Amino acid sequence: MNKPVVAIVDDDPRVLASLVELLESAGYGTRSFLSGEALLALGLEGVDVLITDIGMPGANGFELRELVRQTNPELPVFLVTGRHEIADQDRARGIGGFLRKPFDGHALLAAVRDALSDRQD
Repeated sequence: MNKPVVAIVDDDPRVLASLVELLESAGYGTRSFLSGEALLALGLEGVDVLITDIGMPGANGFELRELVRQTNPELPVFLVTGRHEIADQDRARGIGGFLRKPFDGHALLAAVRDALSDRQD
């Protein structure tokens, strides 16, 4: 069985590297991107979960989620941010969810695992 693939989009290379390390140590395949445009250019084929930062230049996380939903409405999308505004949390509801930076690695892995489990049911 192929391992699930998580695509990660964050404009901070340190955060991106940290997420890749965490997910790969838990047995997931990863694809990492510094922008939403880079992700869209390569496509989402084979991606099982998307984790994206909200506040990025170019397509922000909300815009990226909407673009992804046009072609893959069932793909779980987790929005992450260092901002702590309630409006962001409200906008982030839907398939996937919302995580605040800094987030607990165990919570992130549990969220990904639950999203994958829900897709298989």
